[in-house]
Amino acid sequence: MKFFVDTADIDEIRDLAATGLLDGVTTNPSLIAKTGRPFLDVIADVCAAVPGPVSAEVTATDVDGMVAEGKRLAEIADNVAIKVPLTWDGLKACRQLRDLGAMVNVTLCFAPAQALLAAKAGATFISPFIGRLDDLGQNGMNLIADICEIYRAYPDTIQTEVLVASIRSPLHVTEAAKLGAHVATIPPKVLRQLAQHPLTDKGLAAFLEDWRKTGQTILQEAQAAE
Repeated sequence: MKFFVDTADIDEIRDLAATGLLDGVTTNPSLIAKTGRPFLDVIADVCAAVPGPVSAEVTATDVDGMVAEGKRLAEIADNVAIKVPLTWDGLKACRQLRDLGAMVNVTLCFAPAQALLAAKAGATFISPFIGRLDDLGQNGMNLIADICEIYRAYPDTIQTEVLVASIRSPLHVTEAAKLGAHVATIPPKVLRQLAQHPLTDKGLAAFLEDWRKTGQTILQEAQAAE
């Protein structure tokens, strides 16, 4: 599974990219607004910080407007993925932008039929929002299971990757991975939580205490051997 981070905070992105675990970034108008910076400048900085796809969302809602904005965003860097909403106009814009050679992330997916339409429109990524379904008392993972099942049934004609969005916890990530989703776009806090476990902390503390009692250091031992 590929890991994208869901943020427009360039410092967070650079810090996480330094781990070598980051495959891409997703942004949206709300995340960009939090930075207080010009939209195009933020996208340019993010694209320079990571080699993988960077989703930049259009704000127009009509086909011509989305295509025009998409073209402008694609000019920023080769790794820009144009993010369009899953509406009829969004699907039309997806097809046109794909025909122009751009990556397209079709977002705000909440039903398997919508995901099938996005795949037929040529989407590079489909973004199902699982957390928002959970908020309504539904099981967002059922949506991921259905989309993955549909896509796997047509391996020769569907190349769209399932990009799980609206992730709220590490459990969402592991469950999506078990279902075979291609990508998880994860908030920075949750991405860091993936590495945490109380038994890991407890075990490390015990090892370090035992080592402290020896009075040794690895570097001193190595220098003495030289």
